[in-house]
Amino acid sequence: MSVLVRKSPCVLVMPLEPVSMSPTIKLSSFDKGLDKIEVAVLLMFQHPVHEVADTIKRALSQALVHYYPIAGRILAGSEDGEVHIQCNGEGVAFVSASTNCALKQVLVLDESNGTKALLHELAIFSPANGGSRASDPLLLMQVTEFSCGGFVLGVTWNHAIADGTGIAQFLQSMAELSCGLSSPSIVPLRWDDSVLCAPLSREPWPQLTTSLDSFDNFSGIEITIPSRLIKRIKAEFSSRFGGQLCTKFEVASAVLWQCRTRAIMSDPETPVSLLFSADVRKLVGAKQGYYGNCLTCQLVMATSGTVASGDIVDLVNMIKDSKAKIADIFKKNNEGSNPQQDECQVQKLPQHPYNMLIITSWVNLGFDEVDFGSGRPARVMPYGKETAIFPVCVMCPPWKTKDRVDALLSMFREEHVDTFLAELERLT
Repeated sequence: MSVLVRKSPCVLVMPLEPVSMSPTIKLSSFDKGLDKIEVAVLLMFQHPVHEVADTIKRALSQALVHYYPIAGRILAGSEDGEVHIQCNGEGVAFVSASTNCALKQVLVLDESNGTKALLHELAIFSPANGGSRASDPLLLMQVTEFSCGGFVLGVTWNHAIADGTGIAQFLQSMAELSCGLSSPSIVPLRWDDSVLCAPLSREPWPQLTTSLDSFDNFSGIEITIPSRLIKRIKAEFSSRFGGQLCTKFEVASAVLWQCRTRAIMSDPETPVSLLFSADVRKLVGAKQGYYGNCLTCQLVMATSGTVASGDIVDLVNMIKDSKAKIADIFKKNNEGSNPQQDECQVQKLPQHPYNMLIITSWVNLGFDEVDFGSGRPARVMPYGKETAIFPVCVMCPPWKTKDRVDALLSMFREEHVDTFLAELERLT
């Protein structure tokens, strides 16, 4: 039986009631350059919600009263030359859909059963692949009901309005309102002077697409780093470094970096780099409920030979040391001093994108805590309608065993996939 997804016409959902609002919101230093980047996430719920599309649509309208900038539009070319969010309440895009297959078909990403084609139908995207046009909604939402009663919530947003933590907070607020709360338990905040005054934005994604002089297209694969490997490396790290602890993210990043470098390496003297993102809300004094962008990045560099042949525990330590520098960098910035040249990470981006691996984690953002009354999502995964143009890995909330790491990878040319998988198996 062929899989069919039937969609209703797209409608605009506006705030449920009029809001007294500022006419425009200036983008912070962390938001700038992100208005042409679109991000999407799929939340997969196994248990039904009564009239789920109408329930979520109503909760969306209620939530937009509290998160009114999300119902606005990008305003470029203003008098001060800055990009703003125009808080005009024009609404967000919403589509309800249904399909004749069971949710289990997308929970397990088996491309042989047509999952990839089905995933394409579970979210909607703006015509310009980013809400940079004055008419484009800043958020697009689709609710797809499956034959088993489960449903998928596909959420696509313009990166300038929020990072992953911010959108997860918005969806949690929607869920609370759908379950009967009169207002969100966390008061949302989009304008925060302490964040707007941060002297340095270290978000590299806009610069990536302009600083790299060639691109590849990569097909995606899904992998799991088992809990036994993570526990073993954590124990080795603690033994080597006098009882110090390392995180699951640091271990998984080291594993992915080493296995990938072994798969693609030809010259051991070739520089390779690992670029990872980090939430810096606490470092810049963002108040509770702030849902704008508060991300930075950090770059770790070494030779191919060092990464491929070194001890995995040493790689974990390199990543851990790099993470520790983030707080010092922001402390210097807040004190008014300029970072040293070796801390200007974006200036160090390699000219050969295939030698760089970008890793981001969606594990603790809060998407897996969203509950519309029938339980939390069985699975959360980022999704894009286009293939990656540079090597990237997203660590997702684990959907089977808590201690393992599930990751979606778009970081290989086809000829290197099998070698990478063999290296990962050998390490485990």
